[in-house]
Amino acid sequence: MKIFTCRDRFEDMMTCIYDAWEQALVYGHEKIRVQREPIYQPSMFDEYIHVSYDMEKVQKVIRSIKSEIGMDAYVHVYYASLSDQEDALQIIYNFLRVGFAVGDAVCRMLGNPHVIRMIELKRKVGNESHHFLEFARFTSMQNEVYICHLEPRSDVIMLVGRHFADRMPSEHWMIIDDNRKTACVHPKDGQMYLRYLTDEEFSTLRKTEDYEDCYTDMWRGFFRAISIRERENIACQRNMFPIWKRKHAVEFTEKP
Repeated sequence: MKIFTCRDRFEDMMTCIYDAWEQALVYGHEKIRVQREPIYQPSMFDEYIHVSYDMEKVQKVIRSIKSEIGMDAYVHVYYASLSDQEDALQIIYNFLRVGFAVGDAVCRMLGNPHVIRMIELKRKVGNESHHFLEFARFTSMQNEVYICHLEPRSDVIMLVGRHFADRMPSEHWMIIDDNRKTACVHPKDGQMYLRYLTDEEFSTLRKTEDYEDCYTDMWRGFFRAISIRERENIACQRNMFPIWKRKHAVEFTEKP
């Protein structure tokens, strides 16, 4: 078995799919697998081939998906590439095998197990990004830039950023993924972009959570004021707002 591996980034994954597909035309799809790095427990009898990012191959894969399968299929692939699920890349690969065989009907083939897994993955990522639209908390830094810290399981900060780019177009803001050390940066009246942070940059930006603006206490007070103690339902609250998502929510942090 030939296992093609790559870094956990969309461009690298598309390059990995290109190289794996090229080999599959020679050896057959059943003898090819794709997997994101890191590989925690490599198999003794499989051949591992690392694939590095190649923009030309990325563009070819994207163009082929859009033209031969359709835009809906491309959206499914993009969302799935953001998932934290270990076999997400293999799910994408299997989905594309079906897609290139049947065309734009693939997203409607609800009886196909590969399509079902892709739809489930896309829904999971979409739900998580939707949740963080509500859970994102921005802090104003000297009334110049707004900074928000998140720790999502899937790589959804660009999806979250798209929402705020529409609603805060004339503000400098930044959404930081503390798990991946990446940032969605939006300059005032400009286009947002993804930035991979150095250790020094990330260390500096983490300190921004120690700052409090004029709305911090007001938000905590509002949160306490609307709560009816006699009707508190901790189990329901944790179901709607899980504990792992609360780390950067100001209403659940105590004032230092």
